[in-house]
Amino acid sequence: MSEVAVLPRRSAPEGMAQSAGRILIIDDELAIRESLQTLLELEGYEIAIAGTAREGMAEIGERSFDVVLLDLALPDKNGMEVLADIRSLHPDQAIIMITAYGTVENAVRAMQSGATNFIQKPWDNEKLLADVRSAVARQRAEEENIQLKRALKQRYNFENIVGKSEPMLKIFDLVAQVAPSRSTVLLQGESGTGKELIAKAIHLHSPRRDRSFVPVNSGSTPPDLLESTLFGHVKGAFTSAVASKKGLFEVADHGTLFLDEIGTMSMDTQSKILRVLQDRKFMHLGGVQEIQVDVRIIAATNVDLRQMVRDGRFREDLFYRLNVITLDLPPLRQRREDIPLLVEHFLKKYSAENDLPPRHLGTESLRPLVTYSWPGNVRELENTIERAVVLSSDSMIGIDLLPDHIVGRGSAVPRLEASSGATLFAIMEDCERRTIVEMLEKCGWNQTEAAERFRVPLSTLNQKIKRLSIEIKKKNNHKDDRPI
Repeated sequence: MSEVAVLPRRSAPEGMAQSAGRILIIDDELAIRESLQTLLELEGYEIAIAGTAREGMAEIGERSFDVVLLDLALPDKNGMEVLADIRSLHPDQAIIMITAYGTVENAVRAMQSGATNFIQKPWDNEKLLADVRSAVARQRAEEENIQLKRALKQRYNFENIVGKSEPMLKIFDLVAQVAPSRSTVLLQGESGTGKELIAKAIHLHSPRRDRSFVPVNSGSTPPDLLESTLFGHVKGAFTSAVASKKGLFEVADHGTLFLDEIGTMSMDTQSKILRVLQDRKFMHLGGVQEIQVDVRIIAATNVDLRQMVRDGRFREDLFYRLNVITLDLPPLRQRREDIPLLVEHFLKKYSAENDLPPRHLGTESLRPLVTYSWPGNVRELENTIERAVVLSSDSMIGIDLLPDHIVGRGSAVPRLEASSGATLFAIMEDCERRTIVEMLEKCGWNQTEAAERFRVPLSTLNQKIKRLSIEIKKKNNHKDDRPI
């Protein structure tokens, strides 16, 4: 590497960060280099300087810079050519051209060739500093975005997001784009597609990552308790309010609040959520004092909110407040190439959890898993693999350990036929029982989810389960470490 003149770095002003960014100055005039270095170091920047194009390119080859200040007229090469050379090595490098020969034509050429900005000598210090600050901020934001995309696209770099299919890579890109903002995000997708994990990914890669991520399942919280859960209450606000209590909006202050199944909220609760989104203020139930919060909301739904708006069951103004950025999560049947990866992940997970030697799935057993439609999505696949691992007696899991409805052996529930002598009522009851059992199996025996998919109240489904003497298996609850 050619020797590059790097002046001793001056101390930044007291109380200022030691490095606001790293800047390379390439200019053939010593006085210009020293003047720029003094000005920028007083602002806290770390400076390297070079007097020729060759020295500048050598410096760029050794380390990275937030911004390059590049003179248009250099002794060994034209600055426009150096700009092209830098761009060939670092296409996203922020470059500000500086020249004494500033013309509109030169400015246009520089910007068309990829310069971030163009400044004429003699420069205005405040304008130059403002341009440098803007370029550094933009460069760092782009670098963070690139790093996030790279991390999310690595198969296991972000825990539990498993997938290499094109639909999932698009989701990773969208997560990278929306995470740094404070905009409200709406996640749409069928049950079991991993909406909460995507919400966590957005939170963990946002400026709020060090604050709370607070999930709220609106569908599983009784309507009369949901408002108290979200907004808190004062003592005596209602019969059982024996003490004041903070709501989850306060718990999530400066963090992220994840509102799952938002389509199940009452119209009254929707109006209060809308006020928080508009004014960032709310009151405890029974309270009179307004509370200011800074909360990013990520909402999720497995129903068509637009249709609910048309039906008068969801506020249109709230829908548009939530629908700032929308991510549509693909069902598992639209990302079948991810199924082998997910299967392998679940095999490792449940083998370890059950203290078993690693379990494997042969080609014959994997084939029906890839072709099955998976109405319960990843959650249903996970339940299927967990069951197979627990029931397996050796390392190779055979097709006999997979559910009948997945491998096409017919329903596990015996079927009554008219030829058996059964009455019409008994046959219809049998059909209803089989349908409910199959749906419960698809939902991991989660009765709330099954009721939602049948579009009946939970109480109605429970009555039918009791009347039909259906034995409820242990529910496989949502888990924080559930992959998608």
